[in-house]
Amino acid sequence: MKTSDFYYDLPQELIAQDPLEDRSSSRLMVLDKKTGTVEHKVFRDIIDELNPGDCLVVNNTKVIPARLLGVKEDTGAHIEVLLLKRKQDNVWETLVKPGKKARPGTRIVFGDGLLKAEVVDVVDEGNRLIRFEYEGIFEEILDQLGQMPLPPYITHQLKDKNRYQTVYAKHDGSAAAPTAGLHFTPELLQQIQDKGVKLAHVTLHVGLGTFRPVKVDDVTQHHMHSEFYMVEEDQAELINETKAAGGRVICVGTTSCRTLESATGEDGILKAGSGWTEIFIYPGYRFKIMDALITNFHLPESTLLMLVSAFADKETIMKAYQEAVEERYRFFSFGDAMFIK
Repeated sequence: MKTSDFYYDLPQELIAQDPLEDRSSSRLMVLDKKTGTVEHKVFRDIIDELNPGDCLVVNNTKVIPARLLGVKEDTGAHIEVLLLKRKQDNVWETLVKPGKKARPGTRIVFGDGLLKAEVVDVVDEGNRLIRFEYEGIFEEILDQLGQMPLPPYITHQLKDKNRYQTVYAKHDGSAAAPTAGLHFTPELLQQIQDKGVKLAHVTLHVGLGTFRPVKVDDVTQHHMHSEFYMVEEDQAELINETKAAGGRVICVGTTSCRTLESATGEDGILKAGSGWTEIFIYPGYRFKIMDALITNFHLPESTLLMLVSAFADKETIMKAYQEAVEERYRFFSFGDAMFIK
């Protein structure tokens, strides 16, 4: 299976640069994976696709404003630091640009000294371990100084940081939003629950590796980045009960899907717990628990496109994507949605 098998031609102007004013007014493509038939709707119509007894599984991770712009203490040269993973209280694994200027011992100042940092170790090419120094609460300082780490194809900063958060975001830790969830409003979620659909929350902190291109020709040789996930006991029970009662487990986004598939045993039972996952889902994968998926339109040759192609076969997905291009759907993080059933 070649990476190039997942290529499609996307006009630049179809890459959504800004979120819509009303989250739930995005377009929704409904794809029946058995028949390949496609319907075109508006996202708030998702309620018509859900049945009482189904369970909608959302990822309640919260994006941290992880992009920090600073200067080197000795030379004043500009330097950009992107927080990736917290290692200890004040030590983070980061991506530094330009990496060459960030040797161990390098000191960096952010926001006129409100936050200071020292490079303590080199992890690899651009990644560095950095120890931060500050007074007060780190999260509050980050909120003041940090910018949202938007994907590389978004060309400007957001006016409103909250538009890159889901309305149910709760646990700080992501470097990117679980974007399928951006279409939900509190009102729509309430209507869905009023219909008798259960809502389950899991957590997967999305890493920047989610945007890392697949650089190998042979898909099976690609190594996924590792991401932290958490499934609470009561939420696992809710999802397992749904399955046992014949309801569908519907994942909102590829991150919810990867969480459930990582934490589910071969017996199809979801286990509570937390850990790191490197699960890579591509065609040939047998899904253990997910019955349907709400997702956005993904980049050509990306691991996310491979995941949806594993759920509904590749030809069906590529044909649906072709139709989305012809119908002028909006693509990627701030774009339109797809419901695969």
